Amino acid sequence: MTAPSAEQLAEWLDAAAAVLDGVSAQFIHGHRADSAVVKRGNDFATEVDLAIERQVVAELTRATGIGVHGEEFGGAAVDAELVWVLDPIDGTANYAAGSPLAAILLALLHRGEPVLGLTWLPFTGERYRSDAMAPLVPGRLAESIVGIGTFNIAARGHFPGRYRAAILERLSYGCSRVRMHGATGVDLAYVAAGILGGAISFGHHVWDHAAGTALVRAAGGIVTDLDGTPWTPAARSVLAAVPGVHEQLLELVASVGPREDYL
Repeated sequence: MTAPSAEQLAEWLDAAAAVLDGVSAQFIHGHRADSAVVKRGNDFATEVDLAIERQVVAELTRATGIGVHGEEFGGAAVDAELVWVLDPIDGTANYAAGSPLAAILLALLHRGEPVLGLTWLPFTGERYRSDAMAPLVPGRLAESIVGIGTFNIAARGHFPGRYRAAILERLSYGCSRVRMHGATGVDLAYVAAGILGGAISFGHHVWDHAAGTALVRAAGGIVTDLDGTPWTPAARSVLAAVPGVHEQLLELVASVGPREDYL
C-alpha cells in the first residue's frame, strides 16, 4: 500500500475531529464517573471510557474504513498498515476525581509512524490537531516547565521507582518548574503547544503516546525514548521536548546511570 496522500490525510483528520466533537458532550457529562473495570495495579476504567470507545470505534471505522485499536477493547492490530489508536479517557483518575486535566487521544499510524494526531480536552475546550500546530521555538531547560509521570518510589518493573525518583531529583536542580499532571497525553499536547518545554513518560502504552508524538513532531519538536531512540509503538518510554531542551533532558537522564542500577 502506498502512503496516504496529503488530501486523504486531511479528509481523515477532519472526519476524526468530527467524531471527537460528537463524543465531547458525553465526556463532560460523565465527569466524576465511578470505576467500572479494575485493571492492573490501581488503574481502572469508567463506564464513560467504555461507552466513548465503542462509539468512536464505530463512527471512525464507518467514516474512514480504517480499523481502530483502543485501550479498553483492543481491536485492529497496532502493526496494521493503517490503524487508528485511541485512548477514550487519558487521565482516568483525574477524570473520576473531578480534575479537568483529562483528554481523548486519537492517532493514525501508517506502518507504525504517527501521521495524524488529535488531543481533545473537553473540560477546557482545548483541541489540538496535528495540522494546526504552530512551529516550536528552541528553548533551554532552566527556563522551561517540564511534565513528568507520577510514580511509586517502591515500585519495581522496567523503570523502578527509585530510578524515576533519581531523574526527578536531578531534574529539580536543572529546572525549578516540574509538573505532574497525571495525564501523559495532556503533557505531550502541551509540549506540542509550547506550554511545556518537555515531558517524560515512563509508560509504554501506544495509546498514551501516539497522538502526542504526532502533535509534537508536527510542531517541530523531538520525540524519543529515554535512550534517545526515535519513538515507535514498541518504545518503553517517551521523552518529548522542544529543540534544545530535548538534548539537555537526554543528558540529564543519562547522568543518573542505567535503570538496572536501581533495581
